[in-house]
Amino acid sequence: MNRPQEEWARRSLAAFAATVRPDVEWTPFHRAYYRLLDAFAEGRIRRMMVSVPPQHGKSFGASVLLPAYLLGRDPRIRIAVASYSFSLAGRFGQQVQRLMSEGSYRTVFPATLIKGTGPRVQQERTARRTAQEFDCVGFGGGLKAVGRTGSLTGDRVDVLVADDLYKDALEAHSPLVRERIWEWYHAVARTRLHDASRELLVGTRWHEDDLIGRLKRTERVVELSEWGQTEGVPTGTWVAVSFEALKTGPPTELDPREEGEALWPGRHSAGWLAQRRSADPTLFEALFQGNPVVREGLLYGDFGTYAALPAGLLRRANYTDTADTGEDRLCSICYAVAEDGLCYVTDVVYTSRPMEETEAAVAAMLERNGTTLAQVESNNGGRGFGRAVERRLREAGVRSCTLRLFHQRGNKEARILTHAATVVRQVRMPEDWRVRWPEFAADVCGFRRVFRANAHDDGPDALTGIVETELAPRGGRILAGGFSKR
Repeated sequence: MNRPQEEWARRSLAAFAATVRPDVEWTPFHRAYYRLLDAFAEGRIRRMMVSVPPQHGKSFGASVLLPAYLLGRDPRIRIAVASYSFSLAGRFGQQVQRLMSEGSYRTVFPATLIKGTGPRVQQERTARRTAQEFDCVGFGGGLKAVGRTGSLTGDRVDVLVADDLYKDALEAHSPLVRERIWEWYHAVARTRLHDASRELLVGTRWHEDDLIGRLKRTERVVELSEWGQTEGVPTGTWVAVSFEALKTGPPTELDPREEGEALWPGRHSAGWLAQRRSADPTLFEALFQGNPVVREGLLYGDFGTYAALPAGLLRRANYTDTADTGEDRLCSICYAVAEDGLCYVTDVVYTSRPMEETEAAVAAMLERNGTTLAQVESNNGGRGFGRAVERRLREAGVRSCTLRLFHQRGNKEARILTHAATVVRQVRMPEDWRVRWPEFAADVCGFRRVFRANAHDDGPDALTGIVETELAPRGGRILAGGFSKR
């Protein structure tokens, strides 16, 4: 190994990883992930929680490479690696030991030795080395691997790495298991920490009340989206990062993917992830999107579906809710009203893309669905959006569609909660709607009764607008508490 590469491997976790494991694949996600771990290793972030989908290499980075790197930089520190079982944590510890025994590691960090890897010295006699615990010879630092109920009594912990404390959904949905993990974290793990200690929680989200979820509710947390936020993090504040398997929302510095792109396309393609999402949207939101939702708290039940539109359609209409802020999404729904009085959803545009793109998408959808009346909320830029869509339709030679702009005065939360049962009763979805519009389906099916717990309300808002429109008596408009005359 040449000297510059050797020195760079001592200064950067990514360079260290590339040196000791040349076969590591460097996707944009992995570069961002290792950059976060590097900020943690340098102490710029002292408390960090990272949500990563399954099989994306989170454990190898956080529970194997990071401890070996930290001990190479400072063999005096004491590290604890915890996982859902003693045996899994022990495997992490054994992998760290094997890595530290290799020649490439000892070339980068020649001063950091574990028992049996260097010349025999007096200190080796008292140094520990078992499958779950080892010391750095002559320095007093080392690593201990424990299960989530394991003891740390008598051990100082300078760095705590908690990696996947929940084995599966069955455990995560058990209030007893969740409470035991919470108690272990506070009564065992945190009692071994001190003012200068660092904590790293990494894992797949299973439940909104898991350890990460509960800490987010009870302690100060900063959601990271820009690299500048890693500088000057207040003492005691957690830095939280969630890597989605399929990107939603606009690109950020931390995650520059476009909406719909896969996190690791070489391993889990967007098509494969879409299949997983269609099988169980709620589970997918938790495991792969880092957005767990408890089914018992959901607002909507199962929607009725249809294989083909019924005969005798009365009209084809549309309801559009434009995005209020940069975090909101435009939701435009085309539907058909049948003689049975039900509303059959036929097409959806659901996106956070800029208006210059959504104007064209909505105009094209109105044309291909044969829409005759499109209602567009004029609040927050909706008037300009509606006029732009109308202009595009005229330019395309479409004269059969009338756009109606109106100001939505009703309280959004009251409207959605009041008409939830009516939405489920009156709206029908295509049989494959979860596959055709996965993000829309996920946000609607995962919508919580506790309104503030929802990241996006645009889908439920548009569905509510549809039933309000179709159930309002002629010459009147429906409000949250009932009907009122215009």
